[in-house]
Amino acid sequence: MEENNHKIAFIGGTGKEGKGLAYRCAKIGYEVIIGSRAAEKAIIAADEINTLLTTENVKVVGTDNLAAAGIADIVVLTVPFNVHKEMLTFLKEAVANKILIDVSVPLVPPRVTRVQMPPAGSAALEAREILGESTKLVSAFQNISYEKLLNDEDIECDVLVCGDKDARQVVINLIGKIGLTAWDAGPIENSIVAEGLTSILIGINKQFGVQSAGIKITGIPVKP
Repeated sequence: MEENNHKIAFIGGTGKEGKGLAYRCAKIGYEVIIGSRAAEKAIIAADEINTLLTTENVKVVGTDNLAAAGIADIVVLTVPFNVHKEMLTFLKEAVANKILIDVSVPLVPPRVTRVQMPPAGSAALEAREILGESTKLVSAFQNISYEKLLNDEDIECDVLVCGDKDARQVVINLIGKIGLTAWDAGPIENSIVAEGLTSILIGINKQFGVQSAGIKITGIPVKP
């Protein structure tokens, strides 16, 4: 299947990060499905995104999480970490043999500026334990602030992409198409670094009263 024809489902797509990423994908022509526990909430979120789109032949749709995952070729998980295990277990059969992009970060309130990894080592490694090898698992987008995604603002933060080798190249290509810079950060075990950086960036945001602290890869003369 041509990459431009991928159907992309955002599980937890009613949240700010999910809606922002969904909008960025929809506005360049991807078929986007918003998933939620309640289909009604997903439909409302999809309608909100549709009001921002200027291309008439692009339409975001909303449905329940299981239906969204079943329709899609690529599934993006943007749920809070406290429901991470539950949602992955629920979706296991629906995401088999598909690419799943795990955006989750193991934040443990109230100390969200402290890195607190789960027993598996990272959220993505926890996902691997639950999903097994049949799902093509990729970890990405943990360090992107949702603040600029819906506002068509330039985003200076780079994206570290870890996971299944072939799948992560598909995700890197997708990220480039939506206007961000992605880097191949290696196997899924390396997700611990990108996830841990989120707590550090939240702390920096708090220190300076901003919402947009990010990371940039430097010292590369020409981007691969």
